[in-house]
Amino acid sequence: MNTQIENNFKYHSPKPGQPEKYTVLREKAKELAYLIEEQCPNSREKSLAITNLEQSVMWANASIARNE
Repeated sequence: MNTQIENNFKYHSPKPGQPEKYTVLREKAKELAYLIEEQCPNSREKSLAITNLEQSVMWANASIARNE
């Protein structure tokens, strides 16, 4: 059995304090998303910036869920 695979593919119910961390991360990412929206011309690159910001938040949340 590979413990990393087991950990990555199981449900992680929120522990005390984790939902608040998720909220902080989402709020800061939303600030950056609005900055990108305001400052960058509509383009493929802008779309990729937003997509990768969304991915960053998801991976940051996964880090908290999987490792705390």
